[in-house]
Amino acid sequence: MARLVRAILIGDYMVLEKKQTTLAYRCPHCGAGVMSIIDVFTLSAPMIKLKCDCGGSEMTIVKQSDGKIRINVPCIICPKPHSFLLSPKVFFGKEEFFLQCPYSDLDVCFLGEMDYVKANLAKSELKLLELMEQNGIGDLSAFKNANTEDEDEALDSELAQSVIFVLSELEAENKIFCKCEHRGEIDEEKYGFEVRSNSVLVRCRDCGAERIIPTDNSLNTHAFLDADALYLE
Repeated sequence: MARLVRAILIGDYMVLEKKQTTLAYRCPHCGAGVMSIIDVFTLSAPMIKLKCDCGGSEMTIVKQSDGKIRINVPCIICPKPHSFLLSPKVFFGKEEFFLQCPYSDLDVCFLGEMDYVKANLAKSELKLLELMEQNGIGDLSAFKNANTEDEDEALDSELAQSVIFVLSELEAENKIFCKCEHRGEIDEEKYGFEVRSNSVLVRCRDCGAERIIPTDNSLNTHAFLDADALYLE
């Protein structure tokens, strides 16, 4: 394919501005590299999908109304794709650019000149094979499942800490309500917080009223993080 450029006249000089890039990712299901050239005309479509031949994954590219470009990239490690927002200057203007999984040091998307993208895609395969060998894993799906468990645990722990922080704030502001009569003064020993798998248990030590707050990254979790009071039953 011929390189697509736009000519800009500055003074007596002609500057050629590139308006295409090569984009690639590695399929988390079969491990194959998926690569395509994207240009300004391609981006006029509502959504671009780069699908792996195995049918197990796809990367989507959408040009937003403000001109920025959103890329949703499948990840070798994580169960869900990662979303990135790039300016056209970065998307089209880099000879070599990487997008990285936020939970690991693995590059999940490669942009830029085709030769660079091909080389970096090959390097990513070697790094993946090295990691699998270090973990004693010979199957890509097993590698993904093993790392997904670690990611889920880290996410659950982070959300649990956020829930505990909100509970402490509510308790300090006397905004946790149970079956006891109005206390009047804050008793720091009145409520107990117990971190469990995918939840935090809140219990009144006096009346036994309790409430379970989920930490599974669900809508209920995020709704609680914005709560201004908590009622125990």
